[in-house]
Amino acid sequence: MTPRMDAIGIVTADLAASLAFYRRLGLDIPAGAESAPHVEVTLPGGQRLLWDTEDVVRTYDPGWAAPTGGDRLSLAFLCDGPAEVDAVYDDLTGAGYQGRLKPWDAVWGQRYATVLDPDGCAVSLFAANG
Repeated sequence: MTPRMDAIGIVTADLAASLAFYRRLGLDIPAGAESAPHVEVTLPGGQRLLWDTEDVVRTYDPGWAAPTGGDRLSLAFLCDGPAEVDAVYDDLTGAGYQGRLKPWDAVWGQRYATVLDPDGCAVSLFAANG
C-alpha cells in the first residue's frame, strides 16, 4: 500500500471568517457550514480541503498552540490569466483581506500575488504570463 495525498487541513480561529474568504475565491462551501466544528469540501480533482476550529483541535491535542512566525504552508489558486490575478487580488484586498505581495510578473513566467486569509495563511494567486 502507498499512502496518497487526500486532504489539506486548515485550523482556524474564526470559522465563519475563514469560510467567507474561501467562498470569495470560488470554493463551493455549503450554506450554514459556519455552525459546524469541522467542515470539508471536495475540490476539483477529488482532493478535500478541511477546516477545524482551534477549540476542536485542542479536544484531541490539548497541547496544540497556534503557530507563530513565518508561513509553513500556503495554498495556491490558479487563475485564468494575468488580468484575473490582478482582479482577484483587488477584490480580496478591497474586501478588507490583507495583501502580502501585490501582483507582479515573476521570473518563472507567471503573474503572481499573495493574500493572507483571516488566520494569516498565505494564499497565492497565479497564472501563466502570456
